[in-house]
Amino acid sequence: MADFIFNNPVKLHVGPGKFGQLGNVAQQYGKKALLVVSDSTKPTGQLARAQEALTAAGMTYAVYDEFMQNPLSTLVEAGASLARQENCDLVIGIGGGSAMDMAKGIAFCALNEGSIWDYVFGKKQAQHALPIILVPTTAGTGSEANRTAVFTNPETHDKKGLVNPLIYPVASIVDPELMLTLPKRVIAGPGADVLFHALESYISRNAHPFSEMLSLRAITLLAKNLPRVYADVTDLAAWEQVTFASTLAGMAIDCAGTTLPHALQHPMGGLLDVVHAEGIAAVYPAFMEYTWSAAPEKFAAIAAAMGVDTRDMNTEEAAYSSVKAVTDFLKSVNMLPSLTELGVKEEHFDWIINNVQTTMKVVMENNPRVPDTQTLRDILQRSL
Repeated sequence: MADFIFNNPVKLHVGPGKFGQLGNVAQQYGKKALLVVSDSTKPTGQLARAQEALTAAGMTYAVYDEFMQNPLSTLVEAGASLARQENCDLVIGIGGGSAMDMAKGIAFCALNEGSIWDYVFGKKQAQHALPIILVPTTAGTGSEANRTAVFTNPETHDKKGLVNPLIYPVASIVDPELMLTLPKRVIAGPGADVLFHALESYISRNAHPFSEMLSLRAITLLAKNLPRVYADVTDLAAWEQVTFASTLAGMAIDCAGTTLPHALQHPMGGLLDVVHAEGIAAVYPAFMEYTWSAAPEKFAAIAAAMGVDTRDMNTEEAAYSSVKAVTDFLKSVNMLPSLTELGVKEEHFDWIINNVQTTMKVVMENNPRVPDTQTLRDILQRSL
């Protein structure tokens, strides 16, 4: 067995109805919370429920609802200023991945001076952050279970993650009942991101036996259950498995990271505000065609986890079958757009490729097969 270190300090409260325990959980970590929430929490009543729960627990709160699908670092800094102004000693993020990442960034910046980018790029070291509680209302990023938060710099258009143990949540509440009213697009996009996290962490150069176990289990659960909730959003039993897969995949990328598709999407998100999962999905068939031969045993295992009967196939055949399995899966939930549909044009390729090879170089080099400039261009061209 390979040498590895595993650490995940997040206390997970998992199961239907757990959102009702928010006040009891929160009062263990602070007296006044900054609620960082996505737009959807108001019409669904989730924000009102959170406010009522905190009040019942004897806590006070302020609300920060400046929200974007690709969160800007300037919004994070504004939220941190509000947290300081309101003397908040706890940050609670309620929403999808963007809201949860915003909560992490705000908790970090509230106690650390200067630009968050100084910490992202390692120019400064931090010692403290406010405690963080996260409540995912979509099943996708797994941010509730890891130490990563991704932001966009509006000046440079860099989109990059802050990876720091200070932003592990102290607790997260994973309640599948919060998913029962999601529209199909918000089921499919984040759901596909679970697959991307699980698959890429599994093939990652940094993968180890524990992360591989998390990754494969997430793929198996998602492949069986995402189509069920896509067909029937009220299927609570299937949502329990999808939300669990999301959290497992979030833990897996905390161990092993992501690979080439994420390296390609971040520049698209930073430059063109492309939706995270949609940008990744667009390049996935070309990425898998390029990569599978560098790790055939792992891609064969992915095919089996996706439900392919590989018993009569050799390793290479099974590995290659994963390309079709993933492509068909994405098509089944209407998540296989072209880059053209997302607003990416050939004229953007030079900027995207340069950003991949600089800002996202570490992620690109985590891929089992590392592309050169022409290969990056070919993958983008094939994905138009």
